[in-house]
Amino acid sequence: MKQIISTASLGILRGSQMMFTDFADGGEMWTSTGPRERRRPVLFSDTFTGIPVVTVTVSMWDMAQETAFRADLSAENVRVDGFDLVFRTWSDTRIARIRADWVALGPMRDDDQWDVE
Repeated sequence: MKQIISTASLGILRGSQMMFTDFADGGEMWTSTGPRERRRPVLFSDTFTGIPVVTVTVSMWDMAQETAFRADLSAENVRVDGFDLVFRTWSDTRIARIRADWVALGPMRDDDQWDVE
């Protein structure tokens, strides 16, 4: 997929989000089976002037070794002010905890830009 960002000012924001620590309290990612999902809203520290491109990656994972590692991590509902960080797993995968990092790139207003009418 190709996306062209036409702007004089490219904003880059990044962050990290602990998705869950289900081993600590017996949560469903650690104790259940089948399809499971966790969503975490992420609000940007500044607002983009157009929809940014968001990339997410797992920066820490703690999984049970006796089952296969099945995971899907994505950014959904991307907006100028944030997005939903979504983690999914399925079958018998047991996940104790996951931390995700993200980077957002997009057009952003530069304080040095002047509006000339």
